[in-house]
Amino acid sequence: MTDDLAGAYRAYIDCLNRRDWAGLGEHVAAEVEHNGRRFGLSGYRGMLEADVQAIPDLRFNIDMLMTDGPMVAARLLFDCHPVAELFGLAVDGRRVRFAENVFYEFREGRIARVWSVIDKAAIAEQL
Repeated sequence: MTDDLAGAYRAYIDCLNRRDWAGLGEHVAAEVEHNGRRFGLSGYRGMLEADVQAIPDLRFNIDMLMTDGPMVAARLLFDCHPVAELFGLAVDGRRVRFAENVFYEFREGRIARVWSVIDKAAIAEQL
């Protein structure tokens, strides 16, 4: 893992886009938390795998990226075709575009805590 936090984050996003679930532990801590819930690496991986199952063409695209100390802030853009429901909305294969604003805390070179807010209103507007 690189010492450069922006580079480390970009490597994490590349791991997600390659669906390299076996390599996720290189980027994410064993006791990772997501939105205040302790998922652990296996729970975090399960969440990502479920996301890809619901959205087979899911790609994480960095729109904005900032770092400050151990913190990373990013705006991610998505342009995809969820197969059925997404966040309780019946998308059923239609194309949707939306953003996620997410903050990460890195510890010892890995993501330890994640806070994520997805623009669900943007999806609802498109439907």
